[in-house]
Amino acid sequence: MGRAVAARRVGQNVLDDIIMSESKVFRADLARSVRLFRASRTEQTAPEAYYTALAQDTILQLRQYTELDGRIVIDVGGGPGFFVRELNRMGARSFCIDADSGEMAALGPPEDGSIVASATRMPIASGAVDVCFSSNVLEHVRDWPAMLAEMVRVTRPGGIVFVAFTNWLSPYGGHETSPWHYLGGERAVARYQRKHGKMPKNRFGHSLHQVSVAEALSWARSAQDAVVVDVVPRYLPGWTRPLVRVPVLREFLTWNLLLVLRRRLAAVGAPAAAPGSRPGSLVRRVGGFGRLAAGRRGHLCGGSFGGGVLGLW
Repeated sequence: MGRAVAARRVGQNVLDDIIMSESKVFRADLARSVRLFRASRTEQTAPEAYYTALAQDTILQLRQYTELDGRIVIDVGGGPGFFVRELNRMGARSFCIDADSGEMAALGPPEDGSIVASATRMPIASGAVDVCFSSNVLEHVRDWPAMLAEMVRVTRPGGIVFVAFTNWLSPYGGHETSPWHYLGGERAVARYQRKHGKMPKNRFGHSLHQVSVAEALSWARSAQDAVVVDVVPRYLPGWTRPLVRVPVLREFLTWNLLLVLRRRLAAVGAPAAAPGSRPGSLVRRVGGFGRLAAGRRGHLCGGSFGGGVLGLW
């Protein structure tokens, strides 16, 4: 009982420390970075409070690039739905896609509209959503370029792709096996197993993969259907933005990279799809997903559940 009370107290402190008033604009300042890094230490002891606060900070960051009220948004790999709940609170019509039904139900019943599907093959019609969002999922997908391509595909022309991930050579690149991943992913896993008597949840080569800042930027520059809007160290102050221009150094100091893309128009001069509109059927009728039907607030319920502003890209 005492531990539960202590966890709730820690969780409330996390919320009080991070949550920003809706009346405030997003500010990537040093104070925010300090709050986020302090809060990250409570991820294991108060996960619900931590991820709720992180979702509020991240969606505020997302609003720099697009309006959310009335927009159709999918959260790729959203698990328990922290980001979906915050997106809905901002007026979006959002739902989560995750390959792991257990993750979706980790903290209770999944959010309405949750869909069990692979991030590399989403049962969503091309150009169907206004915003395709993903937070800290890319490094857990073996074929991460296919995931990025899918995120671009399902986004309407003129829409936003917002994806953030932990790059491998950052101090937390090995997740719970850090910093020993610098000696090699397999060595880090072996050391974790010896120390804790079990395998890490994020196991190198299985549920955790190497993704570098350079590789992600190279993919983005070569993407035919999208243009780079912004590239920033997600958790660091805004004045660290030039860091992403410095090869090698950026791999170690970025910590977490935010990549923002805009889906290209179908042809020069072609109008973008109206925000919030549904071009045909939002969900492709593939196998069992043909049973999907409209749910509350316009969600989908599945039964069981131009140009780079940095001038560099």
